[in-house]
Amino acid sequence: MDAAAFWDRAAEAYARRRISDPGAYEAALARVKSRLRPEDRVLELGCGTGSTALRLAPCVATYVGTDLSGAMIAIAEEKRRTAAQGNLSFRQAGVARAATPGEDVDAVLAFNLLHLLPDLAKGLGSMRDVLRPGGVFISKTPAIGEKWRYRPVVAAMRALGKLPAMSLLKVAQIDRAISEAGFEILETDLLPPSLPSRFVVARKR
Repeated sequence: MDAAAFWDRAAEAYARRRISDPGAYEAALARVKSRLRPEDRVLELGCGTGSTALRLAPCVATYVGTDLSGAMIAIAEEKRRTAAQGNLSFRQAGVARAATPGEDVDAVLAFNLLHLLPDLAKGLGSMRDVLRPGGVFISKTPAIGEKWRYRPVVAAMRALGKLPAMSLLKVAQIDRAISEAGFEILETDLLPPSLPSRFVVARKR
């Protein structure tokens, strides 16, 4: 099953799922908000059902959320209509086709996405390409590779069709990939440290 089909099938359950660590989620949102400006044009990749986009869109001028899954986008669009958030829009697109051609953005956001990319270097390159000079890239990525006990669990759940293909990244791998893609890392954290999930703010060099 390809990634789009997996997430289409999972969309309804994903939309009902509660945030596993609300404290870490709110801390990450606060850090993201501190980096955004009212005049910014923001692109979120892998926006899922749009919950985070709805929280962040009021902070900026325009906010576009994209996701590979049409079913995820349909749920996100319904949320947007209910909230009447006029500066927010959603569209179905993979990372390489997420941006509008010829239009740079001020910030690219990618939450719980980097470990799902089949080619991390290529994906990060696409993200850098759509940013204006000096634009910011903000991501939060599960560093599953830091905990050896996750490996058999991930393998078993993938075999049962309960998880998509993913990379078991370590914190150092995430930081190195972002730096090698042409970004200057400005800020890092583990949110939460227990997983750990790597939070990174970087600037396009």
